Amino acid sequence: MEKFSLDKIDLTKYLFFTGKGGVGKTSIACATAVGLADRGEKILLISTDPASNLQDVFGQELDGHGKKIDRVPGLTVVNLNPEEAAAEYRESVVAPFRGKLPDSVIANMEEQLSGSCTVEIAAFNQFSDFITATDKAAEYDHIIFDTAPTGHTLRMLQLPSAWSTFISQSTHGASCLGQLSGLEQKKEVYKQAVATLADGTLTRLVLVSRPDVAPLKEAARSSAELRALGINNQILVINALLTGADRSDELTRQMFDRQQLALNDIPEALKAIPAYYVPLRSYNLSDIDRVREMLDSDKVAENTDYVAPTDYATLDDLVTDLSESGKRVIFTMGKGGVGKTTIATEIARRLAATGQKVHLTTTDPANHLDYSATETAGITMSRIDEAEVLEAYKNEVRAKALTTMTEDDMAYIEEDLRSPCTQEIAVFRAFADIVDKADEEVVVIDTAPTGHTLLLLDATQSYHKEVERTHGDTPLSVKKLLPRLRDPQETEVVIVTLPEATPVFEAERLQGDLRRAGISNKWWVINQSLSLTDTANPVLRARAAGETRWIDKVRALSNNNPVLISWKEK
Repeated sequence: MEKFSLDKIDLTKYLFFTGKGGVGKTSIACATAVGLADRGEKILLISTDPASNLQDVFGQELDGHGKKIDRVPGLTVVNLNPEEAAAEYRESVVAPFRGKLPDSVIANMEEQLSGSCTVEIAAFNQFSDFITATDKAAEYDHIIFDTAPTGHTLRMLQLPSAWSTFISQSTHGASCLGQLSGLEQKKEVYKQAVATLADGTLTRLVLVSRPDVAPLKEAARSSAELRALGINNQILVINALLTGADRSDELTRQMFDRQQLALNDIPEALKAIPAYYVPLRSYNLSDIDRVREMLDSDKVAENTDYVAPTDYATLDDLVTDLSESGKRVIFTMGKGGVGKTTIATEIARRLAATGQKVHLTTTDPANHLDYSATETAGITMSRIDEAEVLEAYKNEVRAKALTTMTEDDMAYIEEDLRSPCTQEIAVFRAFADIVDKADEEVVVIDTAPTGHTLLLLDATQSYHKEVERTHGDTPLSVKKLLPRLRDPQETEVVIVTLPEATPVFEAERLQGDLRRAGISNKWWVINQSLSLTDTANPVLRARAAGETRWIDKVRALSNNNPVLISWKEK
């Protein structure tokens, strides 16, 4: 695998960077943009990261129209906010019905348009203006996008039924109704945008990952989805790779070995894609000088001094609080790769050690639960087979939809059933049955439905009504679930994150979703902290020093209830 260099990749007119949150998409996109501009080319960089710190990086105010960067001649940056765009789009769809429909129906429409699918559509709506603008193509040598649309979004935009009026009226039971209902006038623009993405002479898609299992699996999934749409012009960039030059430090050796294990087991879908790497840097994206060093300089950040945090809780403190407060249902929530499964297992073990009966379960398809935990007295374990319950739910929706839908309509239903919300809705009933065990034992669940999904299920004319129409009545376990989750005396949601920018911002948005659903959250876990280690590696020491601001932010978000876990404790 070669080191990522602007001299080694095919520099098409459009470059799209995509990957899981926190893998370094923005850093590498910015480094590419600045590097090309420094060569005398005219570059347009477009970011859609709602947590973007590009204004700090470039040292000037940015907006959604484009600002020339004073210190980088030839570079113009557009800083779009897809969440703001989604809010504007949501209001444009709902506004005509305010005062004409009951408040409960308006609330349901708003929730249907509050999920990740709507944000993606709104982001693509903004993307399309730049992809299809002939004046922009003529003005710039390269147009670089930080965060590309997913295969799911692109497929929806290609389906004929996605543009018909049935979307806003259907009650077929799928999860993301109406996200396209206000975009009919831009149908041809989107068709051109998707065609440009698939044109290998115009576009290169850069899949960014870290050398870890979860982001590599996500990159493989994205790659396969995009190839199915004819978007084959892909390369893979592995960010934050330890090169093994200095492995005298025990922590460095452990980290190096884990990365190599993940790369040796790389998913099949990625093996045929040209792959490059960017070494683990001692600094995060913070200013233009750092951006310029990202691809070419191995210089270590000067600040490698840090003081290990002292004022923080441990997992034992968290478990003691859960036990003494009598919590019966405990979720671990967070983005993939932050360590939810490990934390859930440890919580279950330690609760069982207090003499409580504990049930531990997961919906993670990778099923990384440590079944040696069953050796601990008092723990029973299960796994919700997501594929099984998902297929059963899909079949229910298909059967209902077939009674009223055309063949083209059914193509849209099939696409809607691939959405992230559908996956969560499908496991809802399985969750309800598991949570019902809380009458007899403490239930610890790894990977929970998001706040948006819970609201979607509780909204007017959604899941409860659907169950009544389909089955005659709502199961008792379903009736009991949401009130139980909203009861802070019974339920605790433990948000798991990492001491880095993107995972913390994503966890903050997750907390907002939960609050919208009426679900409280007290405890946070900051996993894989380098600042609790005594590493001698200067690169890792510098990264440890940079964790302070994110640990402090989590302190504020959690009302000073963060648990810190050292990288060595993984």
